Amino acid sequence: MIIKSFELNKIKRENYKLYLFYGDNEGLKEEVIKDLFEKNYQDTIHRYDEKEILDNKDNFFNSVLTKSFFDNKKLIIISRATDKIKETIEDLIERNPEDIQIILNSKNLEKKSTLRKIFEKEKLIICVPFYEDNNQTLNSIISLFFRNKKIPISQQLINVLIERCRGDRKNLKNELEKIETYTLNKKNLNLEEIIRLTNLAENYSASELVDHSLAKNTRKTVTILNENSFSVEDNIIIIRTLLAKLKRLVKIYELVDGKNNIERAVSACKPPIFWKDKPLVTQQIRSWKKDHLKNLIYKTNEIELLIKKNSNLAKNILSDFIIDNSRKTNN
Repeated sequence: MIIKSFELNKIKRENYKLYLFYGDNEGLKEEVIKDLFEKNYQDTIHRYDEKEILDNKDNFFNSVLTKSFFDNKKLIIISRATDKIKETIEDLIERNPEDIQIILNSKNLEKKSTLRKIFEKEKLIICVPFYEDNNQTLNSIISLFFRNKKIPISQQLINVLIERCRGDRKNLKNELEKIETYTLNKKNLNLEEIIRLTNLAENYSASELVDHSLAKNTRKTVTILNENSFSVEDNIIIIRTLLAKLKRLVKIYELVDGKNNIERAVSACKPPIFWKDKPLVTQQIRSWKKDHLKNLIYKTNEIELLIKKNSNLAKNILSDFIIDNSRKTNN
């Protein structure tokens, strides 16, 4: 059964055991899982990656189906779920385990996805798409934040924050947390302070680094890496910038598939690409095949997890990944 994210507040969530959350809005998914589900389970939350389950299904089923005296209700959260887990989910539906809820967190699943079809068709399981936030939604989040803090903020500063979070709710929440710490005893904020506090999008070197890597300009990519001392936070910024630009390239490819030539597709892209960036974006499209871009999105998500787990090696891991992509041939 398909419902919208805001409708989760209107249903009796305890009546449904299986949920599929899919889409690119990770920030909203995290909010929903934390505010509507995790608070009901406290210490009985079990987290899995799809690969862990596929590598050892028996262990997963034992964990899900075994009841203990101290562990009556369970919340199972499965990350990076794809169609590969379909048979496992069908098996779970058939076994109908008691006292558990399972949330599958997936990236953007296409209409032909077999996993998505199961959740859309069945009446007793829930399918929720999480689309990217538009500027109006982000505007409301920012306005509410500053209203609660009783700090006046102009529309100009709101627009700057939206631009600097690159339309990502999760990034925006991170930046607002920094602002909250800074404004404990302040009654106003100016543009200079916003720019200094939100290092996210002012990192033009990060954006430039990603652009030249995707355009296969290896020499320029290496130069930017050598000339910049990226912090641990910058590594995450670079990864998320790369993800955003990869997704944009996939969207442009879809326009090309619709019988447009590359230049026309770049011009038709929404939101519009700044005129001076169009030649570089065109070069990026010519440098990659669509399937390779989709595969790179998956690998980039893996690299983000890796650098979070290995902060001491994050710079080397990311540099090797970025340089390697700038050298790959499009075979």
